[in-house]
Amino acid sequence: MSQVHPVARTTPRTRAEMRSSEDSSAELAKRYNVSIATARKWKGRDDSQDRSHRPHILATTLSVGQELLVVELRRMLLLPLDDLLAVTREFINPDVSRSGLDRCLRRHEVSNLKGLQPEIEGEIKPLKTFKDYAPGFLHVDIKYLPQMPDETHRRYLFVAIDRATRWVYMRSYRDQSEQSSVDFLRRLQRVAPMKIKNILTDNGSQFTDRFTSKTRTPSGRHMFDVACSSMGIEHRLCPPRRPQTNGMVERFNGRISDLVKQTRFASAADLDATLTQYLTTYNHHIPQRALNHQSPIQALKRWQIDKPDLFVKRVYKHAGLDT
Repeated sequence: MSQVHPVARTTPRTRAEMRSSEDSSAELAKRYNVSIATARKWKGRDDSQDRSHRPHILATTLSVGQELLVVELRRMLLLPLDDLLAVTREFINPDVSRSGLDRCLRRHEVSNLKGLQPEIEGEIKPLKTFKDYAPGFLHVDIKYLPQMPDETHRRYLFVAIDRATRWVYMRSYRDQSEQSSVDFLRRLQRVAPMKIKNILTDNGSQFTDRFTSKTRTPSGRHMFDVACSSMGIEHRLCPPRRPQTNGMVERFNGRISDLVKQTRFASAADLDATLTQYLTTYNHHIPQRALNHQSPIQALKRWQIDKPDLFVKRVYKHAGLDT
């Protein structure tokens, strides 16, 4: 059956007559009460069906190579649209629009994020969301960094993320000792724009002596506990064998893992530069769904307007990676 547009001025029969006629396009246009262009079109066609009005060449902002790169990032990192938009604008093409990126994902059939995620046997119920907190409750964890060609040993990335605003601060160390954890805490307090009231960590020996005592309870004399007390910070610990309690910082560390796996670094300085650039992009430019599609810095500014007493300094920029 022929496909005919609902408001077409011609029918399959008249189109067939124009194709087989020896008359000129002008004569056919007058006879069938259509334009000369329409008559010329059907006179030169091999069929009577309407064709798609979609342009053969799409005027897209992204080049073919850039589109392939964006699609590959989508498949490998499983980034939501807003995160992918921020990364695309920062590293691939600053002029791409959100709607244009969405159309690109649809054309390449990668718009359904859930469909790209691998299926896991015996699906686990989704974890409960975190209780709402004001800025000042930070999750802290350590991420192992790969050893670089110009290094004699690997380094450790201490990471802190604010529960309310997803703002992140991190610093790399050559060890994961008590001294490093305390130094990180002190630097975190100097950099953070908000008052730090609570710190949540796992039960690692750099944070607590919980599992070195017979009673399996923290003594309060650990260097990190002492430092927290001197700063007026409450140190909380994750329940044993419950890493999901610290899942917020674990998810950010997962982002770092993906970034490190997909990049080849020539030196430690190269790695630090990449981490610094990503940290700036994350804090300033990547909208978070949990923050109503705001970036962490935008969320901090909003909180400072509403609750200025929670802050110790103006939110205007974020320091880079400390090494």
